[in-house]
Amino acid sequence: MKRPRIVVTGLGVVSSVGIGWEKFWQALLAGRSGISEVAAFDTQNFLTHRGGEVKVFCPEQFIPPARFRRYNRASQFAIAASTLALRDAELELTALPANRVGVSIGTTMAEAQAIEAMDWLWVKRDVQAIPPRLVPQYPGNMIGAHVAAELRCQGPNMVIATACAAGNYALAYAYDLLRLGKADVMFAGGADAFSRIAFMGFNRLLAVAPERCQPFDKDRKGMMVGEGSGVLMMERLDDARARRAPIYAELVGYGMSCDANHMTIPSVDGVTRVMQNALRDAGLSSDDVDYINAHGTGTPANDRTECAAIRAVFGSRTDKIPVSSTKSMIGHTMGAASALEAIACVLAVKRNRLPPTINFETADPECDIDCVPNVSRSHRVRVALNNSFAFGGNNACLAFRELD
Repeated sequence: MKRPRIVVTGLGVVSSVGIGWEKFWQALLAGRSGISEVAAFDTQNFLTHRGGEVKVFCPEQFIPPARFRRYNRASQFAIAASTLALRDAELELTALPANRVGVSIGTTMAEAQAIEAMDWLWVKRDVQAIPPRLVPQYPGNMIGAHVAAELRCQGPNMVIATACAAGNYALAYAYDLLRLGKADVMFAGGADAFSRIAFMGFNRLLAVAPERCQPFDKDRKGMMVGEGSGVLMMERLDDARARRAPIYAELVGYGMSCDANHMTIPSVDGVTRVMQNALRDAGLSSDDVDYINAHGTGTPANDRTECAAIRAVFGSRTDKIPVSSTKSMIGHTMGAASALEAIACVLAVKRNRLPPTINFETADPECDIDCVPNVSRSHRVRVALNNSFAFGGNNACLAFRELD
């Protein structure tokens, strides 16, 4: 039986360079950086002090004031991005059975700010000082539950915690549910909020750059911790056409792999395999790919490994395939990263424009790719791949194609 085709009909973004996909996209094309001094907490005891923090965000614009304090920051981001995706898709949810609308969200840190607040109150005062409202905010599954509660989605609900690849995993899960007929509409993406835990962890790993993120540059010094949320509304092509929905691109396949090798150092074989798996699932060849949105963290090991894997998959065509990293502008938004990058991919397909890799100054022979240095460009994009790799060697790659 021919499997249903799955398309993206709505986009929602919360990022350090803008709220809403239009502001996000224009900022990316302009090469605008969302990296700034961290304001969420005091960083004086850390080695670095900058990150991709969302400085202008008003949850009450998306959640009634009587309710938004029930949710911690990652949930607020996810609800806002889902609401924006719903508006963008021009869909009236009440026209659908609530049990046919699902949520699939990826995250790395879940609601880390909630447990940090509880910890601070416990240490500085006593356990009785912890307000009861904080306790149910913490579990990671509550991000999806909170989105469902606000948008009245009673279908499948999943929160996936495969760290920095979680957004792609969540999109792939939604894709499968739609193909299998388990849901009619899926809100899928990722969300993570800035936290001391993440900032401390990457600082202790000596993985954070002091000033800026420079993916693929010979003098790159590391990643930048970020926050945000990206949510894509997905549905079957026949349903989208029946309601004359706006369609950005088709998700045609995905690949997954696990290096099973090292907790923090990626494997060329694992990354090569995940791109090959995505192409195979999508029924594409390496000759079909026009653009790759890289995982591109700006750490020496990640960028070197990713470039070697791209060359292993695409061979001599590598020189003709632009590969850019939006993390150079918004930092590494953890579980939201590949979801935001998926949005960049579908917009590249829709608009035939490529976001640049900013802060690029010196070519690295070990990263011999066209990284779209510093300036966006026009480029015909029929097929785009979205790479994401995570601690533990969890890899995911999605293939998006223009709608024929």
